[in-house]
Amino acid sequence: MDQLKSKLSSLIDLLSQEKATELKEKLETLISIYPFNEYEYVISVLLGSDKISLNDYYEIRDEYIARNMYLYVFEISSPRTFGESWAQGQLNSLVPDLIKPTKKLDAEYSGQYDFVLKNGSAFIKIEVKASRGVDAEIEAPLYVKALSHDTTKDFWMNFQQVKPGCCDVFILIAVWRDNISY
Repeated sequence: MDQLKSKLSSLIDLLSQEKATELKEKLETLISIYPFNEYEYVISVLLGSDKISLNDYYEIRDEYIARNMYLYVFEISSPRTFGESWAQGQLNSLVPDLIKPTKKLDAEYSGQYDFVLKNGSAFIKIEVKASRGVDAEIEAPLYVKALSHDTTKDFWMNFQQVKPGCCDVFILIAVWRDNISY
């Protein structure tokens, strides 16, 4: 987000003094309601003032998306949806040999681990834990607090309900806005 803000700020400087002042004043009172926000407004003004072309906009957009490939994961608000649906689905797409456990595979299974992996005639019990790297210093929605993997800021990441006695292996997934680490 910082890079996008910086890029747009430098483009605002291309406007006439009057137009730039008008834009900045409008931004101070602008009400943002999805999908209309300050970035959309600035880009619209820049396009309308012929300070950027449509191709310039596409380039800004493509660069932002490349830097924030996994930002959508920070918009998943339910912890259960994030962990069970997204994280387990992500891992299973990378390792299709992982099997969802059932009582047929393990008579004592009651949801205490997420996957099994066949190892000869035995099964390795696997628990998946995932968390997102967010700025520890600000109070805001997760997608605003999302950090890149190379951040120098203090970050917060919380892996919950880690119970070593329930599985053989933990797979920890750390999600950043631009990277997933396993």
